[in-house]
Amino acid sequence: MNSTNRGRQTKDGIRIYDPSDSAGMMAAGALASQILDAMPEHVFPGQSTASIDKVILDMVDAAGAKSATIGYKGYQHASCISVNHVVCHGIPGDKTLKDGDILNIDVTVIVDGWFGDTSRMYVAGKLSRKAERLIQVTHDSLLRGIEAVKPGNTFGDIGHAIQSFVESHRMSVVRDFCGHGLGRVFHAPPNVVHYGRPGTGAVLEPGMFFTIEPMVNLGRPETKTLADDWTAVTRDKSLSAQFEHSIGVTEDGFEIFTLSAADKFHPTYQP
Repeated sequence: MNSTNRGRQTKDGIRIYDPSDSAGMMAAGALASQILDAMPEHVFPGQSTASIDKVILDMVDAAGAKSATIGYKGYQHASCISVNHVVCHGIPGDKTLKDGDILNIDVTVIVDGWFGDTSRMYVAGKLSRKAERLIQVTHDSLLRGIEAVKPGNTFGDIGHAIQSFVESHRMSVVRDFCGHGLGRVFHAPPNVVHYGRPGTGAVLEPGMFFTIEPMVNLGRPETKTLADDWTAVTRDKSLSAQFEHSIGVTEDGFEIFTLSAADKFHPTYQP
């Protein structure tokens, strides 16, 4: 794409960033990923999610960055921590983890005005076989979705890659929440849904930045939001898992801004 087309918006309201903007996204993504790389030693039975959140906030402050979630629509924590049947937006608190709990930790940081957004799964203690299978399918579904990212493909291609893989393993994709555009803003068009039909939706173009973050349930896909207006849980109380990367579309494919430098994105490296 000619550079004069950068910095514009598509007819769907999706911003097209300049190639030089990838450096800012890489820096923000690297910090978010570095924070999550440090979390395994803080996830164990008896630990509170509030204590984990405090560690995250201290790391953000030490890096001279800002937490994107503190103050966002009234939210007051540096992370969302979603345990077991919590699908997303779990609020850190005093409740402690039990042996076998699985949890998603979601962190978004702001570095020099750029937003780095990523999440991954962790295990407190011994991982059950069904939770292990859920985590593996969710992780692999994200990779299937990322592999569909290239110019000329559509967002429907991404959603279909995720949905078809998840449902082939007799699990379900959450419909109520989705990925999103980002860059110098936290949330922007497009909505990146994790289900769909090939060839539908906006066409991918170089310079698009967005998250892919499938939420996968062992049971049915329906969710409900609790009275705190944040915490979303599975209606059937089945386990849920999520992985998230921030992605940029390149001239010939994609780049991942939130790769784990320590290769710790998947939780099986934990003891």
